[in-house]
Amino acid sequence: MISTRHRELSIRRQCEILSVPRSSFYYKPTGEKPENVKMMNLMDKHLLQHPTEGVKSMVDWLKDRGYPVGHKRIRRLFRLMGHHTMYRRKNLTKGALKEYIKPYLLRGLKITHSNQVWCTDITYIPMAHGFMYMTAFIDVYSRKIMGWGLSNTMSKKWCLHVLNEAISRHGKPEIINSDQGSQYTSSAWTHFLADNEIKISMDGKGRATDNAWIERFWKSLKYDYVYLNPCDNGMDLVEGIQNHIDYYNQKRHQTTRMKPNEAFVQSIQSKAA
Repeated sequence: MISTRHRELSIRRQCEILSVPRSSFYYKPTGEKPENVKMMNLMDKHLLQHPTEGVKSMVDWLKDRGYPVGHKRIRRLFRLMGHHTMYRRKNLTKGALKEYIKPYLLRGLKITHSNQVWCTDITYIPMAHGFMYMTAFIDVYSRKIMGWGLSNTMSKKWCLHVLNEAISRHGKPEIINSDQGSQYTSSAWTHFLADNEIKISMDGKGRATDNAWIERFWKSLKYDYVYLNPCDNGMDLVEGIQNHIDYYNQKRHQTTRMKPNEAFVQSIQSKAA
């Protein structure tokens, strides 16, 4: 029997052969009952287009499609998917976390160069059997994907590892914008960014447009690759996502009329001149 240690070393070597970042190193896809996985995949597609849908409306939507579900079950699946309904709600943040909640710094900010602002997020990635989570960092000026990674957990350590590798490859941003998830409202995240002199910006509660850049990338990734190619294993998923990101970074974007790779390099060179 192959040990877990040998299996991990083999996967790392395969990642090196494929020239994908070590931060995209993955573990075993998270398992769940087949019926729940099927419902989660349906919900993921629906929520990508309708992020304001809550538990009650999702229960009704699934019942109309023949799934006899209740509020408790859908609420659990929402948590498992890392989904937070987009609507304004009362500020019920515990006092112990308030010191880690930061204001949104991008409103009215003129973004003029690369490595000025990065945005980050975590999304649910469906597979043929089970699912994984993906995190990514996008440079807002150029729209270049700076770093990404897959995992079967949404841990703070994983997010910091992906960020640290992106910085080592491309330099550090002046600002990083995220939502108010537990990965970003933590001592580890806050102190890492402070130590690297990176300003922290966070989406306002219920504001779906505050991190629109990364949301557009998720739609591109899922509709152009993930939904069309449900992978059986993590290695195929890593390779497929890397190929999609390589294409995404070198094609001309309709909103900016720029190729992210070219725009990023030109901006960095112009700033250094």
